[in-house]
Amino acid sequence: MRIKPGTVQTPDNPGKGRRGRASLRCRSRSGMIRQMQGVPRVLYSFPHAIDRPGIAHTALQQVRGLAARGVEVTLFCTSVGSAVLPPSVEIHQTMVVGRRRVPHRAVGVQRAYAWHDRWVSRWLSRNSDRVDVVHTWPRGCLATLSACWRLGVPGLRESPNPHTASVQRESANAADDAGIALPPGHSHAPDEVVLAREWSEYGAAWRILVPSEYAYGQFVEEGTDPVRLLRHRYGCDLDRFPARALPRPDSRPFTAVFLGRGDPTKGLHTALSAWQKAAIDGGVITVAGSIQPDYRRSLASRLDAPGVRSVGFVENPSALLREADVLLLPTWTEGSALVVFEAQASGCVPLVSVASGAFGQPGLDYLQHDVGDVATLTAQIIRLATSPEKLAALSARGTERRPELSWDAAATELAKCYAQAVEEFREAR
Repeated sequence: MRIKPGTVQTPDNPGKGRRGRASLRCRSRSGMIRQMQGVPRVLYSFPHAIDRPGIAHTALQQVRGLAARGVEVTLFCTSVGSAVLPPSVEIHQTMVVGRRRVPHRAVGVQRAYAWHDRWVSRWLSRNSDRVDVVHTWPRGCLATLSACWRLGVPGLRESPNPHTASVQRESANAADDAGIALPPGHSHAPDEVVLAREWSEYGAAWRILVPSEYAYGQFVEEGTDPVRLLRHRYGCDLDRFPARALPRPDSRPFTAVFLGRGDPTKGLHTALSAWQKAAIDGGVITVAGSIQPDYRRSLASRLDAPGVRSVGFVENPSALLREADVLLLPTWTEGSALVVFEAQASGCVPLVSVASGAFGQPGLDYLQHDVGDVATLTAQIIRLATSPEKLAALSARGTERRPELSWDAAATELAKCYAQAVEEFREAR
């Protein structure tokens, strides 16, 4: 079934043919009982290898967290690789031959996504009585979500970023503010083909999972009915990011860290401008992460300024966060930056834009500024550099709330979204 960009299916129009209507009436009694108990059985479809950084780390932690709270998870990914998963998770690898992973590029990236998607949709067609809700990820989900409508299963689509139209627009604004252009092939560069595909995926889903209030708001601004959005959140690996063991020494200079991809969308130019204007006596800022070459050239004088250390990619970001007083993340567009959770858990105070998707309350859990607002960020840096009491209170707030920042806590919220989606789907039918 083909879905046009922007089209939203309704419960009264799940798809063509009798099969979809009949399967809806014939969902198993045991499945309905599980739905009413709030413990849905989940088919989790991730069209990438799950042992990678970035979104794969998010997917892996979601699956682990769900399994830990007793959710029955059937996982489809292209490869498990070195990832360790709970024994209760049923695993299907869609791009593995024998024991060898088949790279996406070997068959073409989009073909690999489509292959994964068809594999999942075929399995679902044969096993819909084993599934109460389907959780998909972008680029490899259209066939699966269409099968969900046909079979009478609520299909959810993860959106790790805000609405793609918003992401493309804000990324272009960030590049313009930095005085450069986004390079060809940048994941957030304006692309009508990508945007049309995203619209199709949004429309094919029963509900869209958004990880922050900012992402939620951007979907609503782009015309998405709020009822179609399920607000959940991400988390932090507390074992990997322990709290600092000792209080901050009074003799240490005020320290900041920028940790992330070095391109305009993350706002490194905004962070360096604010740091330069704050002019903290003896202060040090560490810039960690690979920086886009033309962006680095545009920032050369600021990166070479006294008190600025550019260390490139780091293997152990946890140590940087435990050592720094504040995290600077003036991002221009974000679903929900994991580094903010990691900073809070480490005792490092986040100074972030409204687009960061931060967890908690501004002023209590982090300090917030509008996108591109150098003046406010500068004032916040000065405030914390000259107020040890305020800095200590914000730092302690993060470490005290560590259990709430965990992936287990995030999985609890995600499971609630599943239960809500199942109940609303059942009621709509």
